[in-house]
Amino acid sequence: MTGSAKTPRERYRQQVREEVKEKAWQQIAGSGASALSLNAIAKQMGMSGPALYRYFANRDELITELIRDAYRSLADAFIAAAAGAGGAGRPPGLAGLAQVLRRWALADPHRYFLVYGTPVPGYHAPADVTAIASELMSVLLDACAAAVPAAAPDTEPAAVEDHLAAHRAWAGSHPDAPPSALRLALTFWSRLHGVLSLELAGHFTGMGLDPALLFDAEVDRLVTP
Repeated sequence: MTGSAKTPRERYRQQVREEVKEKAWQQIAGSGASALSLNAIAKQMGMSGPALYRYFANRDELITELIRDAYRSLADAFIAAAAGAGGAGRPPGLAGLAQVLRRWALADPHRYFLVYGTPVPGYHAPADVTAIASELMSVLLDACAAAVPAAAPDTEPAAVEDHLAAHRAWAGSHPDAPPSALRLALTFWSRLHGVLSLELAGHFTGMGLDPALLFDAEVDRLVTP
C-alpha cells in the first residue's frame, strides 16, 4: 500500500460524505437550499442525527462543500476551454466561454442556482470558495484583455472608469487590466447570467421564445467590436 492510499475507514467516510451530498442535492431540488436539513438526510440514510454530524459538522459545512464542488466544476470547465483553445495558452474567446457557461448551467440548474441564485439566508462562503470563483474570473479576464485592443483608448464613461479603477480586488491576478477589459468582463458576466437565470427559471417558456437564440444574440453583441 502506498503512502497516498486511503484506509478502508477513510474510503467509507468518503463514501458516506458523497451519499450525503447526493441526498442534499435531492433536497435542494425539492425544497431549495434554505430548507436543507441534516436531520432529514440522516433519516433518509437510516442514521441518527448525531451520527451524521460526524461527517458534516453542520448545515453550513455541507452547503460549503456543495458550493465548492459547483464552483470547482465550472472553473475546471473554463480552464479546460482555455487550455484547448488554439493551444499555447491562448484564451478561448468570449464566445467560447459563453457556451461553456451555458452548457454547465443547463446540465444542472439546481447547481447553477445554488451559486448564482438567491443567497442562502445566514450563510457566508469561506475564503477558499471565493478563491475558486476568482479562477473563473481570471480566465474571463484573459479573454476580455485579448478582446480589447491594447492601443485603443479607453472610452468608458468617467464615472465607470473611476469606479473600476478604485475597485479592482475582484480582478485578482489582473491588477493592471484596463478599465475597458474590466467593464467587458462585468458586462459579460451580468448579461449572460441574466439570460441564463430567466431561462432556467422558465420565464421564457410561456413567451414562445428560443432561449438559445436570445443567449447567442447577447453573446454576439458582446464580442462584436
